[in-house]
Amino acid sequence: MPVRLKKLVGTLLLVVFVVVYAILATAYASLYLAASSTYVHLFYFFVTGILWIVPAMVVIRWMEGAPRRAGR
Repeated sequence: MPVRLKKLVGTLLLVVFVVVYAILATAYASLYLAASSTYVHLFYFFVTGILWIVPAMVVIRWMEGAPRRAGR
């Protein structure tokens, strides 16, 4: 796959993932943590704010990887 196409696909994938992840994390917090204390909210959003980085790193590594040669 050409590098430019790989970066386009990876960028679109990251944007869609982050938007969907943020909506789901916020919806979960609104539904199940509404009556919780401020510290529970702080911890939840801290963890979910860090957690999206793991799949993003995988996509970024894939985007930055060297293109495969034909015949391999």
